[in-house]
Amino acid sequence: MKIISGKYKGRVLKGYTLKGTRPTMDRVKESLFATINEYIDNSVCLDLFAGSGALGIEALSMGAREAIFVDKEYMAVKTIKSNLAMLDSNINATVLNMDYLKALEKLYPKQFDIIFLDPPYKTDYLHKSLKKIEELNLIKDNSIVILESDDLEKLEFSSYYKELKTKKYGDKYIRIIKKKD
Repeated sequence: MKIISGKYKGRVLKGYTLKGTRPTMDRVKESLFATINEYIDNSVCLDLFAGSGALGIEALSMGAREAIFVDKEYMAVKTIKSNLAMLDSNINATVLNMDYLKALEKLYPKQFDIIFLDPPYKTDYLHKSLKKIEELNLIKDNSIVILESDDLEKLEFSSYYKELKTKKYGDKYIRIIKKKD
């Protein structure tokens, strides 16, 4: 798994192999980041269910100002920290080792430009995350949330958002939604 573009392009990220994780493949990441490129520069990103941190790190490489990584698994947090350590020492990144709902509560009243949601597939965490993000108003106006799942039905969202794009990559779907004005 590599950083595919930006300042840190070509650096190899350590993988994360605990049960239930699936790193986003490089070709999927490349397509995703080409689609959201206009939102990245100087953005504040949240990588919830971060795993190895690949999505948030890619955003930092492409010019995001700040990234917050959240994962409840200790080994994931250790991997994220290791991956961040190979970047510049002055990078603006925070890693939280905690449950996603507790993390969202803790992050309030911060607001994000980009939120990556790639939870374990066999859960209802996408729905619960979106509901909590909306409830706490954690996303700025005209900002985006990237959803990933193996089930298109799990990518449903409320009228708080509008769909920008949905695409299938092999056995997974990625949907990009935007907070309405």
